[in-house]
Amino acid sequence: MKIAFYGTKPYDKIWFEPMGKEYGFDIHFIEAACNQETIFMAKGYDAICIFVNDYVDAQMIDDLYEMKVKAILLRSAGFNNVDVKAAEDKIVILRVPSYSPEAVAEFSMALLLTVNRLTHKAYNRTREFNMSLNGLMGMELYEKTAGVIGTGKIGQSMIRILNGFQMHVLCYDPYPVEGLDAEYVSLEEIFKRSDIISLHCPLTSDTKHLINKDTIAMMKKGIYLVNTSRGALIDTEALIDGMLEGKFGGVGLDVYEEEEGVFYEDRSSDIIVDDHLARLMTFPNVLVTSHMGFFTKEAMQAIAHTTLENAYALENGLPLVNQVGTEMVL
Repeated sequence: MKIAFYGTKPYDKIWFEPMGKEYGFDIHFIEAACNQETIFMAKGYDAICIFVNDYVDAQMIDDLYEMKVKAILLRSAGFNNVDVKAAEDKIVILRVPSYSPEAVAEFSMALLLTVNRLTHKAYNRTREFNMSLNGLMGMELYEKTAGVIGTGKIGQSMIRILNGFQMHVLCYDPYPVEGLDAEYVSLEEIFKRSDIISLHCPLTSDTKHLINKDTIAMMKKGIYLVNTSRGALIDTEALIDGMLEGKFGGVGLDVYEEEEGVFYEDRSSDIIVDDHLARLMTFPNVLVTSHMGFFTKEAMQAIAHTTLENAYALENGLPLVNQVGTEMVL
């Protein structure tokens, strides 16, 4: 199988290049992102392989179909960046449903601890021998109330971590899981009762801008918010307004709704034209990272293995257990 691998970074090659050879695949690594301007590069390939900040819209699906591309191999669990309905009966879409939920959950907790205890600021201070504690006060998590929205595998891992801090954990999911050491409540209760909220739900038409002006108004003053799921779960403009009103104790964002073209790239010498992102960066109690919650050795190995297993199954007529179908689109 010949695979056009879009959005290649050096760390992708570490895992996919040797593993691809083991499967006998011909992988062509392309640094450019997959979009309308680069889709022509898929001509002559059996499949394309894309990541979260690539996209494939309906027109691109038609282009791929005409080029006789058989599959879109997602190196991620989410598939909101692909027009699944347009691909029906034309192109197979295969994803990586779970690669390391612990990696993302652990990173979520790292964000929470950082924006709460301000270890990043302490690090910068002490590097210059400024040992003052002024402005570094946080709060104890012990016996505080945490709200987890989304109880899939990542959410479940986050619940286990929060319980380790002896927090009272509330959770919400339209599809509850039995046996969790957490209390299922309504979204409204989570917004009203939580001292911290961590988002772990997929991006759908129902969850887009789940955090908005109205839901922020329900929250306690001093709330801590963490998002390692999808950027568009949060209405950024409403978040900024909440920050200006002093609503949030701290915010940790590993995702951003307009991250395409910025995240995973070095823009340190560029003028940032996204006013919302630039504004977020000015708040002292906001920490933004570049969609790196998944980024561990274990997760990268699992992503490569599952992605190539998906390709192997397609090539050899085996059951496509990780296929994305229109019934999964809400």
